[in-house]
Amino acid sequence: MTPIQANTYSIYFNEDCFSYLENQLKKESYSKIFILVDENTNENCLPYILSNLATEVEIEIIEIEVGEESKNIYTCLDLWHTMIDFGGDRKSIVLNIGGGVITDLGGFVASTFKRGIDFINIPTTLLAMVDASIGGKNGVDLGNLKNQIGVISEPKSVLILTKFLETLPANEMRSGLAEMLKHGLIYDKKYWDKLKNLNNLSTNDLDTLIKESIEIKNTIVSQDLTENGIRKALNFGHTLGHAIESYFLESEDKKTLLHGEAIAVGMILESHLSLSLNLISKEEYAEIKYIITDIFEKIEFTENDIKNILDLLIFDKKNEFGKVQFALLNKIGEIKINQTVDNSLILLAFEDYSHI
Repeated sequence: MTPIQANTYSIYFNEDCFSYLENQLKKESYSKIFILVDENTNENCLPYILSNLATEVEIEIIEIEVGEESKNIYTCLDLWHTMIDFGGDRKSIVLNIGGGVITDLGGFVASTFKRGIDFINIPTTLLAMVDASIGGKNGVDLGNLKNQIGVISEPKSVLILTKFLETLPANEMRSGLAEMLKHGLIYDKKYWDKLKNLNNLSTNDLDTLIKESIEIKNTIVSQDLTENGIRKALNFGHTLGHAIESYFLESEDKKTLLHGEAIAVGMILESHLSLSLNLISKEEYAEIKYIITDIFEKIEFTENDIKNILDLLIFDKKNEFGKVQFALLNKIGEIKINQTVDNSLILLAFEDYSHI
């Protein structure tokens, strides 16, 4: 596959990844390679990387615990101290091998260590391949509030090895699919239409769809790296989705949701908001709801759950002057940013969702 050119880096696929990596490591004469993994990628992905990594540079492997619970400033402190202890300097590089937690966290750690060192993202989940590793957003959660602390700093490259998808359970694959569906809904109806027929797709089709999803995100990000305008389109489904994800993460009696599971609910709810504001038709809303609920299990919400989720909306990063900002659909394949919505319409959206 032809590499995709982003603002300051390239995204490589499969057979091109290791030749690029070998050349990059030789060209830059790095002093040390730090490889950040979690327990799963250490076991399932790192051996393949190491067996194909031709370099004489000293390698240090750092493992963190799996899960969103590790995506915090305390993990960063541990990593910074570890890198110091192992002799990390301005000519070190970090390879982030993992899902969105690893690429978000590892990118932030690298971007702030010694005021910024190089890093390369090697995403191992579908979600990280099509979303988290692309676009230069790096950061950590503040308590249970998603992505409140971070920087925008682009990697040296992103290496997409779709072989790693073979290690994923079905729920992780679905989680990544949520972001792919979002890309079609906000930008390209033809791409959305392709994703509607997943049962008829082969493995080769999936590789092509992953590349197309990355191209959509990259096209948007390239126009607006710092999210002052069109990049806000990528937040469709995320205003309510992030609040739902945060609430389920902090609630002891709730099962923690994967990012894509929460975003899938968010996309249905925010599609209903789009319907309430007469931005999309009833037919479009029905289609969106049908496709997403066919893939993702319904989540049950009590009145108290909904109240607490609404309270969390005020912490959304897109908010300006205390007002919650939504990116809503204008039609399938087109977005409208900076939309404000009354809570009464959000409650109607939850009411409709409860009858799925």
